[in-house]
Amino acid sequence: MADDPALFDSLCAAIPEAGVVIDMRADAIRALNPAARALLGPRARVGARFSDWLGAGLAQFIVFMEEVDHRGEAWTRDVGLVVGDAVLACELRARPMPAAPDHIFLMILDLAALDRRAQQVDTARLHRAGLLEWKRARDFFAELEHQNQLILNAAGEGIYGVNAEGNTTFVNRAAQEMLGWTTEDLAGKPIHDMIHHHHLNGEVYHSHDCPIYRSFRFEQVNRIEDEVFWRKDGRPIRVEYVSTPIYDQQVLAGAVVIFRDITERKENELRLQTALAEIASLRDRLEQENAYLQEAITTERAHHDIIGTSPSVRQLLTRIEQVAATDATVLITGEAGTGKALVAHAIHNASPRRRRPLIHVRCGAVAPGAMEAELFGQIRGAYQGALRDKPGKLELAHGGTLFLDDVEELPVEAQGQLLRALQEREVTRLGDTRPRSLDVRVIAASTRPIEKEVASGRLREDLYLWLNVFPILCHPLREKVEDIPALAAHLLRLASKRMNRTPPVITQHVMQRLIDYPWPGNVRELRNVIERAAIVSQGSKLIVDLGEGQRRAESAPARIKTEADLDAEIRRALLECLVAAGGRVSGAGGAAELMGIPATTFYSRIKKYAIAPQEWQGLEG
Repeated sequence: MADDPALFDSLCAAIPEAGVVIDMRADAIRALNPAARALLGPRARVGARFSDWLGAGLAQFIVFMEEVDHRGEAWTRDVGLVVGDAVLACELRARPMPAAPDHIFLMILDLAALDRRAQQVDTARLHRAGLLEWKRARDFFAELEHQNQLILNAAGEGIYGVNAEGNTTFVNRAAQEMLGWTTEDLAGKPIHDMIHHHHLNGEVYHSHDCPIYRSFRFEQVNRIEDEVFWRKDGRPIRVEYVSTPIYDQQVLAGAVVIFRDITERKENELRLQTALAEIASLRDRLEQENAYLQEAITTERAHHDIIGTSPSVRQLLTRIEQVAATDATVLITGEAGTGKALVAHAIHNASPRRRRPLIHVRCGAVAPGAMEAELFGQIRGAYQGALRDKPGKLELAHGGTLFLDDVEELPVEAQGQLLRALQEREVTRLGDTRPRSLDVRVIAASTRPIEKEVASGRLREDLYLWLNVFPILCHPLREKVEDIPALAAHLLRLASKRMNRTPPVITQHVMQRLIDYPWPGNVRELRNVIERAAIVSQGSKLIVDLGEGQRRAESAPARIKTEADLDAEIRRALLECLVAAGGRVSGAGGAAELMGIPATTFYSRIKKYAIAPQEWQGLEG
């Protein structure tokens, strides 16, 4: 094989680009031109090892040489040459020497120089095209940018872009108006930290959890239906948005975000949900009220009005009239069957709350463990067996009247909760945390001596004091025997109407038997006796069978009157004398003279028995 250095030198010198002849077997430079010496540096000379300029690119250069050997020629830009402390980006073109196949002619093209020459060519072309062409190009791109800005600013949705670092590239007019930030405020800055850094509840929203961040980091399209952006003034707005990655020649360049303000829509949805919840609650409450009222309608009562003309009945009617128009709490006492529930209904029906229901709670008829749910209501899952939401009797009585019958039977543990609810005027269902406002008028009734119940601890004293605002006493039937004829006739009409029969006649003998009977069960017992008599009386006359009660009454010794009985009789006598004397105590025809005692004694007894003028005035006429 010929190895002619002069030939190699002349060949290299004839090429204007950097050229080198390399002996591949010896890894030695056999010839190089001045351009190669200038490019490769002072170490470039004949006999130097070419691999000294390859560095980490040696393996890639070997692959390149194999391609040259296989194809006869090749080029590459994947091999950089180490010149000094820098790596020279270049394009290598190689071909075997015809006379010496183990020698390679390598032409080295500096890519930076190529780029400079390309720019010079473009500049020269632009200059040759003249100033008019340059202006046309400038106007074209300016118009294109202007049109794009018009389109962006005409959009009703907010639009902004971010680059791959998360910094803002553009913001349209709608976005500026919705966010309160200007383009100058946001351009080139990390918009995520400025408008999207917190959730609505104040928790920090880390950028790595942000769907917008994932768009320009991981090339994901994200559609979010309910998020929060923060305005410049610190107010949040609810938004829905789409974040889409954008590319520049298949290289991820950032993301564009299109959003709209849905704050008003979310507020309307919240109002709608609240309204629907209120409607559901009202519907539930109305269903419960309807069920309660249907039960009340089907429950038979002795009568629907207070019957009688005795002083105690007239006094009772006066007390009802006095308290009905107020919201004062009423405590009704009296023996079983004396009509305490009837008095409660009369007070409610004469009150401003009559358009709302009177909710009757029979405190002794509910199991102690179920009393809390009965009074306060429940939500589903509050306890085992609570399968649905249910308002309590306190809620049902909202706006109306709550009648606590046999209040002394209320479990002690529920009394404190009831008192707290009534005092704070709010109730919370079992299992719930949301209190509900409460507006009720309370009427309580007790069959037992209420003071003894308090003394024994069965009734809390604070609850008793709260209830005992306006006390009303229902007298037993034996103390108002003059009312028995009217009551008997009234009850007989009701019983006969239910049986679709003509009422039989109550003879004088039968009436006297009814008057003489002591009626331990009071009006309730009288109702039962009359209804039983209406059933068995087939003729025109009422046949009354007082049964075992009559026999016990006839055989029993006369009941010994207690001090309370005597006080009641004295008080009743004082009232009757005041009525007969027209309220005048002393003088001829005065109440003291009618009773046969000094006027001073009469006055002291008025004070002792706490007789108010309204009591005897209500008994007049």
